Amino acid sequence: MIKNDGRKLDHKTLEEIRIRAVQQVQSGESPEVVIRTLGFSRTCIYEWLAKYRHGGWQALRAKKISGRPQKLTGKQIQWIYRTVTMKDPRQLKFKFALWTRKMIGIAIDNQFGVKLSLSSIGRLLKQLGLTYQKPLYKAFQQNPALVQKWLRQEFPKIKALAKKQKAEIYFCDEAAVQSNFYSGKTWSAKGQTPILKSTGARFGLQMISAVTSKGSMRFMIIKGRNSSRVFVEFLKRLIYKAKRSIFLIVDGHPIHKAVLVKKYVQSLKGKLRLFFLPPYSPELNPDECVWNHLKNNMMGKSFIAGPQDMKEKVFSYLKSLQKQSLKIISFFQTPTTKYAA
Repeated sequence: MIKNDGRKLDHKTLEEIRIRAVQQVQSGESPEVVIRTLGFSRTCIYEWLAKYRHGGWQALRAKKISGRPQKLTGKQIQWIYRTVTMKDPRQLKFKFALWTRKMIGIAIDNQFGVKLSLSSIGRLLKQLGLTYQKPLYKAFQQNPALVQKWLRQEFPKIKALAKKQKAEIYFCDEAAVQSNFYSGKTWSAKGQTPILKSTGARFGLQMISAVTSKGSMRFMIIKGRNSSRVFVEFLKRLIYKAKRSIFLIVDGHPIHKAVLVKKYVQSLKGKLRLFFLPPYSPELNPDECVWNHLKNNMMGKSFIAGPQDMKEKVFSYLKSLQKQSLKIISFFQTPTTKYAA
């Protein structure tokens, strides 16, 4: 591409180009895409952004402005933009994988010896067209007709039968947590959802729990991998000393429909019955809230030193949650779970 030479342009034209370029960046365009489109060298856009940051729109005029020197140069701003948009904080030896203003400030100080306030960092990021957003999305496929059938026909029948037989209804689900799980938001280019890359050194933990709309909760930490035998072990714990029959609602995972599980349930002669949610419908299960609560309020914001540390912290957190009946009841009050209350 032929590069434009700003020295050959009149002052007014150059001013308009600078202002338009900075405006495009602030609207979310990549600085390097903007400058490439205009045909100027890559360093120009960062110099213009540095001028704007120092003195506003007036600083982009051809005439120099007086005052204190710039805190950040164009090259330094270029480094900041590329670091936030192209690097994982862990590459800079941070423990947390999501960019926060505080972490960006530490990175700038470590790299250039320049200290910026949190508000100043926030302004800089917005001037670079970056926004604060969640890094991951979770998608699922489901049949809306089956969901409606569950809500209008199947679950009301289960609820009526449970009332007739004086049975307790539990919603059950398994979950796994990873040492590299993070909740919250990170700074990234507007319109581009950031993606976190995992490392090969991660470790995890699997769990299973069940909750009722009355605020009861049972859980079990799984040793090793989940299996039909593990599920049967949980069922044994669930019905131990149970004074009433239990209706357990689970998803359609093969483990829940295994021959071993069927034989065990049959051996109980009605003391325990299994019912299955529609496929790909985790939002209908109040027990999902247990794992969301755990991941977002403990795992996503804690430093985990190792597998044993993870196990101890998860167990302690779930044990504490088990005593919070009102919190468990609230899991049955979300827009997609209140049908089960």
